[in-house]
Amino acid sequence: MKGLRKFILKKILWFFITLIVAVFLNFILPRLMPSDPVATITSKMAEGLTDTAAVQRIYEHYQKEFGTDKPIMVQFFIYVKNLLHGDMGTSFSQYPRSVASILSSAIGWTIALQLPAILVGWFLGNFFGAVAAYKRKGWDKIFMPISIFISNIPAFGFAVIMLVVFAVKLKIAPTSGGYAYDMIPNFSWKFIKSVLYHYQLPFWTIVITTIGGQAIGMRSMSIYELNADYVKYSRFLGIKDRKVVKYVFRNAMLPQITGLALSMATMIGGNLVAEMIFSYPGIGSQIYAGITTSDYPLISGSTLIITIMVLIMTTLLDLICGIIDPRVKAAQFDS
Repeated sequence: MKGLRKFILKKILWFFITLIVAVFLNFILPRLMPSDPVATITSKMAEGLTDTAAVQRIYEHYQKEFGTDKPIMVQFFIYVKNLLHGDMGTSFSQYPRSVASILSSAIGWTIALQLPAILVGWFLGNFFGAVAAYKRKGWDKIFMPISIFISNIPAFGFAVIMLVVFAVKLKIAPTSGGYAYDMIPNFSWKFIKSVLYHYQLPFWTIVITTIGGQAIGMRSMSIYELNADYVKYSRFLGIKDRKVVKYVFRNAMLPQITGLALSMATMIGGNLVAEMIFSYPGIGSQIYAGITTSDYPLISGSTLIITIMVLIMTTLLDLICGIIDPRVKAAQFDS
């Protein structure tokens, strides 16, 4: 019990240390970008003005409002103070909208796209990988080269291929957006049909790219388990193959479940490319917009959400594996 308590406290301590470092890097790295976002806002607001002094006053006004006139460390402590109150700041590029409101509207689109796609891709990939490991021969020779080929195609490359083939050439799907540009979001059937119509290309892009890697991993783990001593001994004892295989695939699934949990953790920003290529209105597109406009608060807010989700999920996985798996328990509790 003492070892368990020590193990949990150590993991929680490392969680907070990593979080502090992540928050600092999350704040400082976007501000190392060479462009000046306040100057960009000023140029928009002062469009048509010829009075240099008036333009300078506008620039100083926004500098003061966003706090960029203060030393970088002062800005950091103000940033942390605001974070503790749930304030991620005001977006530079979408002024005067707050970062929290932008991300809250985008996160629903991202979850609706990526959660079903990750689950479908994970399930199909593991199913095909398990069948390939068990059947081998013809099935394995056909399916595995395809899986290896797909898993080695860069995500942005596959998204562009899907876009060109199905949207540009065959014209059976739209080229961009989450719904028709002339529509206002509502709960009408017409709007839902438009959302589903725009949903298909990014959804299947994520599913197909997920299947390849999952199938390869499941096949490798299943082959390893099928050649384990306990399988040979069970078959020697005459235990039915169906029962043995059930335990084989259950054991092979453990690393795959860990991979699924990590995919869920990085879901918010994990398929940034798919959202960028298809201009899907999720957090990935907001990160891209923030980078192209040097929108520090928007970049920091987006990456902070991803960082916290990854930290929480990896810490929970460490704790669960440390408590459940005897091998991990022995290694961790004795350290």
